Amino acid sequence: MNESGINLATRGADTILPPGRLEELLESGRRLRVKLGLDPTAPMVTLGWAVVLRKLRHFQELGHTAVLIVGDFTARVGDPSGKSETRKRLTAEEVKAHAEPLLEQFRQVLLPEPLEIRWNSEWLESLDMTEILELTTTVTVAQMLERSDFANRYSEGNPISITEFLYPLLQGYDSVAVRADVELGGSDQLWNLMMGRNIQTRYGQEPQVALTMPLLTGTDGRNKMSQSLGNYIGVTEPASEMFGKTMSIPDHLLGEWFRLAADRPAGEVDAILEGVETGSRHPAQAKRLLARRIVSLYRGEGEADAAEEDFDRRFKYRRVPEDAPPFALPAGDPVYLPGLLRSAKLVASASEARRLIDAGAVRVDGASVGGYEVERQVLLDRVLTVGKRRSVFLN
Repeated sequence: MNESGINLATRGADTILPPGRLEELLESGRRLRVKLGLDPTAPMVTLGWAVVLRKLRHFQELGHTAVLIVGDFTARVGDPSGKSETRKRLTAEEVKAHAEPLLEQFRQVLLPEPLEIRWNSEWLESLDMTEILELTTTVTVAQMLERSDFANRYSEGNPISITEFLYPLLQGYDSVAVRADVELGGSDQLWNLMMGRNIQTRYGQEPQVALTMPLLTGTDGRNKMSQSLGNYIGVTEPASEMFGKTMSIPDHLLGEWFRLAADRPAGEVDAILEGVETGSRHPAQAKRLLARRIVSLYRGEGEADAAEEDFDRRFKYRRVPEDAPPFALPAGDPVYLPGLLRSAKLVASASEARRLIDAGAVRVDGASVGGYEVERQVLLDRVLTVGKRRSVFLN
């Protein structure tokens, strides 16, 4: 295995355990089984989800088998990772409604071969009580409470259901069922991936390598990309939407997004960031390149060209002020204007926003806004202005 192959497999990863084992597996020349499990709990693959999907694709490009597990059973249990309270359980019907459109989106990111797509209800639904009891012997309650989110909830007196304890065991059993050599996940999944190693050992298998990728920050520049927060870009969105939303991200996300969302090599990213730092490349130029890279990944160069032209046309023909940066409208209709003004950093607080709205100092394309809730279509592709100097272009 040459060094470039190892670099591709490890590019962007934040944790690989145990140290050195992945290199040994890659150098062995054996076709590895690389597992990624995704619970269908939302209807769209976002650029955040695509981070680990693209890592799975990297292994495909190196000739290894991608084993994509659709967690139709575990989604009904609910992943407690990063949660401060018990997650709402989904019904089988809700999971199916999410899963069917997701499959085509998964295929949009991955190569058609070598690929296995498995549903974990295949093996989890048929487990009898004896097998479930055997599975529970692989871990102690003390070990479960070493996990930070469980430990925090326990110390704060927030309830933890036994069902939530079962989730990492079921995810680990997936690794046994598909005989995974490597398991991928977001950084919040490391504990679950390491649990999979323990369970494989208990079932007489060589424990998998755990490789995690960082969680992508959303378009708001603060929170993890999430469909519930509306700070996301979907891989199936129109090219012009993908381009415009990318142009709206804060400058401090440039490095992270080039590495994770655009899937660019470290050397290229470092050169771009150095240019921004030294002033040889304007941040807006770097962001434009980022938007083109992302659209090209999912739509091709032709649509990236068209999206860039559309973006320029909207700004130039509407005579959008040069100091009005693009800002992605949040999901939902109507839009709560005080919250939007605060998210766009046009005001310091929602109370200030309400005061300015009441005073007629908030305008959309020059017209004063008279209420706190505004229909989304009234704001889309418009300049939102506060006072004389503060403005954003909403897209």
